[in-house]
Amino acid sequence: MKYLLPLLIITLISCNEKKTEIAVSTNSVQHYSIPQFADSTTFSNMEKAFPVIEKLYHDYAEKNHYPALSFGVIAGGQLVYTGNVGTANVSTNTPATTKSLFRIASMSKSFTAMAILKLRDEEKLSLTDLVSKYIPEMNQAGALTKDAPAITIQDLLTMSAGFPEDNPWGDRQLDDTDEELLKQISEGISFSNVPGVTFEYSNLGYALLGKIITNISGTPYQKYITDNIMKPIGMNHSKWEYDEVPKEQLALGYQWIDNAWTEIPLLHDGSYGAMGGLICSIEDFSKYVALHLAAWPARNEVESGPIRRSSIREMHQPWRFTDLFADAKTRSGEVCPVAIAYGYGLGWRKDCKGNVRISHSGGLPGFGSEWRIYPDYGIGVVSFSNHTYGAPGFPNAVALDTLIALAGLKPRVLLPSEILSQRKEEIVKLLPEWKEEQTNIFAENFFPDETLERRRETTRKIFEEAGAIKNVKELEPENQLRGSFVLEGEKKNIFIFFTLTPEKEALIQQLDIELKGK
Repeated sequence: MKYLLPLLIITLISCNEKKTEIAVSTNSVQHYSIPQFADSTTFSNMEKAFPVIEKLYHDYAEKNHYPALSFGVIAGGQLVYTGNVGTANVSTNTPATTKSLFRIASMSKSFTAMAILKLRDEEKLSLTDLVSKYIPEMNQAGALTKDAPAITIQDLLTMSAGFPEDNPWGDRQLDDTDEELLKQISEGISFSNVPGVTFEYSNLGYALLGKIITNISGTPYQKYITDNIMKPIGMNHSKWEYDEVPKEQLALGYQWIDNAWTEIPLLHDGSYGAMGGLICSIEDFSKYVALHLAAWPARNEVESGPIRRSSIREMHQPWRFTDLFADAKTRSGEVCPVAIAYGYGLGWRKDCKGNVRISHSGGLPGFGSEWRIYPDYGIGVVSFSNHTYGAPGFPNAVALDTLIALAGLKPRVLLPSEILSQRKEEIVKLLPEWKEEQTNIFAENFFPDETLERRRETTRKIFEEAGAIKNVKELEPENQLRGSFVLEGEKKNIFIFFTLTPEKEALIQQLDIELKGK
């Protein structure tokens, strides 16, 4: 295990690489309140949780017969803690390390999605383009119904092209050639749904995205991703073809059969590698996790990555709803419904407390992996195993929960924007009299919605019941233009909520004043 590995946050871009231009005029940038951690020492207490995390992964690997399990914790833009269990190569008894290279299976998909967005940002494609524009063989693929729409790139990204779920069939296509992929398409596809209506996990869809990258860039998708995403952030040891990996660093894949490990032959790289062929170490992949975490929050800093921060945040959005677990529970047993969706090569999850998790697992014969981040907390974990379909999502989930609990981590806090604070002060001065000369802070809808006279009378009664105002509490923003605060009264408190208009001079369009108990 290692503490605070001396890795740079991210070597985001080489000196010779052209940075992506931002299509926003600097003159149009507003005074923006950027979410930030309330405590500047947010991550300093994490070390106390590391021994617990270490034991968690060791126990899980032993209980589930993992030949090797390597993990890393990423916070503050760097790999802060790692651990390794077992052997990367059983026959040679080679221990797993943070430099051991594991095939990460479907965790490769987000690299493919990121490459598509990079090409989009460079105006070389549109997500609404038909796949057939770049792969003409799609015109012979067929359709489920006569009224089925043509498949778009976005359908492939969100796994809503109508292809059937293809695990584990897709896992055995990893080394197919481009010719075999295109022949398969031109001979026709069996559809389970029409495009654009539902999520269904598809390796075939991401193989097609890889082919699109190849056709547009004029270079194999593996090289495009390596040169334009991985190398600029310092992922210098990751490979697509296992023959290129030094034997002492390559983790071999296994399956637990009859109380013994059986080695699973590795497939070579091919057309389906875009869905699951990447081979990475914990040290390399941690830089990719840091890149995703660095996309949050939105801010005014100069872009320095191989892809726009906004495009990475776009990957993290719930583009295709997949499920709702109304009876989900927290680890303490509290009922907390959870919504699940798929973004671009990544899974999205939001619970009843508003916590958002971005993640993706990977599974192949011989391998299992998973990574997850909490963008609002600025932390993430990644773990690799050489156990068939042994994605270690459970210990990753417990590890993050443990880190948050033991280190007392808190999500970033949004401070009030200048205009929201200004409007709050104006509301405080206005109430309860509603002097007409102070009403220029309201939008044109405000008094037609409810007259000044009625508002004045209602407010007077509320303030009389609350008693003398003793304190005005801090403004709690929901976003840049919406928030609430409390007036503490002698008898009762007054809760005030307001929201502003999208006009250049943002005015108050809604103001709710309610009595609350002490």
